[in-house]
Amino acid sequence: MTDEKIFADGFSFKRNENAPDFVVGRLSIKVDEAIAFVKKYEKRGWVNLNVKTARSGNIYVELDTYEPKGEQSESKPKAKQEEDSNLPF
Repeated sequence: MTDEKIFADGFSFKRNENAPDFVVGRLSIKVDEAIAFVKKYEKRGWVNLNVKTARSGNIYVELDTYEPKGEQSESKPKAKQEEDSNLPF
């Protein structure tokens, strides 16, 4: 994880204070910039973004750079039959 902010190019989030309570806001995507950003930062087919509020009150979209410590196993669980074949009885 890095402390440097990486703003999500091509993504813009805006709130509308006059919208009903169930409307959080509007996400606009500038396709060419967003595709380039996603291709640059994707990991295992995903890009995680955070929507944050700056000290100034402006809302911005930032790349989530969090990475869990240690490696995550992507192995598939053993089939039940395969597990049962290892039983001593």
